[in-house]
Amino acid sequence: MKLLLHACCAPCSEYPVDTLRKENIEPTMLWYNPNIHPYEEYVLRRDSFVKYCENHNLEFIMIDEYGLDEFCKNVSDNIDARCATYCYPVRLNKVFEIAKEKGFDTVSTTLLYSIYQKHDFIKNYMENKSKETGIEFLYRDFRVGFWVGHEMAIEDGLYMQKYCGCVFSEEDAALTHKMKMPPLPDGFEFIEVKRNEVIRKEKEDKEKFMNLLLEADPNESLVKEYLDKGDLYSLYYKDELASVAVVLEIDSDTVELKNIATKEEYRGRGFGKKLLKSLFGNYKQKYKKMIVGTTENNIPFYVKQGFDKFEKRVDNFFIDNYGDDLYDGNLHCKDMHYYSKELNKE
Repeated sequence: MKLLLHACCAPCSEYPVDTLRKENIEPTMLWYNPNIHPYEEYVLRRDSFVKYCENHNLEFIMIDEYGLDEFCKNVSDNIDARCATYCYPVRLNKVFEIAKEKGFDTVSTTLLYSIYQKHDFIKNYMENKSKETGIEFLYRDFRVGFWVGHEMAIEDGLYMQKYCGCVFSEEDAALTHKMKMPPLPDGFEFIEVKRNEVIRKEKEDKEKFMNLLLEADPNESLVKEYLDKGDLYSLYYKDELASVAVVLEIDSDTVELKNIATKEEYRGRGFGKKLLKSLFGNYKQKYKKMIVGTTENNIPFYVKQGFDKFEKRVDNFFIDNYGDDLYDGNLHCKDMHYYSKELNKE
């Protein structure tokens, strides 16, 4: 396979390229984004793309075209439909054109990574263009790694743009001041892949994680109840289970972290914190707040993770549900302390 991968920007390239390389697919990148305005913004994104390619030893093709005049001519009749009538087609047509000219047999685009883009339109457009040109279209739903790629771009020190690209999306961002995170599509799975770590949402055979969950919550009947109703996430390190967590919806604004546990041999290595961070990124798209109930001993840990607002105390919770012999270290567990974290807090 000789793949030409269109890049809408450097940050959106991080996860797709990393994923493709893990599949032993080495892409050549294509820069062609004449819809980005104003010129200063175009230069920032272009130069960030070059920096990214050089730092990651990626071959790239640069079509350095700032196209304000053509953009205005093509979108003026229907500004609201600009993405479908111009911004997507002008770039996607170009990737097929360059692929044919340079001898690439397969194409794709990092536009398939962003949860802000019209994913199905892009997919259908490229499928139809593939049939028309005879050049293969490599489809991947890269949105699954949106938050992974976001963190990778920050670690790389890349320029992180604040709006989609054109002058009208800049206006939208300015008027709304703060862009709200769009929800993921129905049925979309939350999975992260980074270095030697994999975080995934478990949908089947959740009780196989019971032994580890019981290390954090020894009441099996309670665990079964919230495990059945909640979402279970697992973190694997080098293909070995390291941590698990269960999150339960409380209402339309709130979820509760019901359980988080790390295997003994992986404790003290930050896996619980990484799993929590991923959960925050996932649930902030739909919910405003995450709460957690904990023993007194564990309050400092959760406060450090951002659960910094005291909600309530349930007296004798552990005595009523676990008997008189439950201890956390030297602490005789009696009361449950609830704290919350605002998921969209800056």
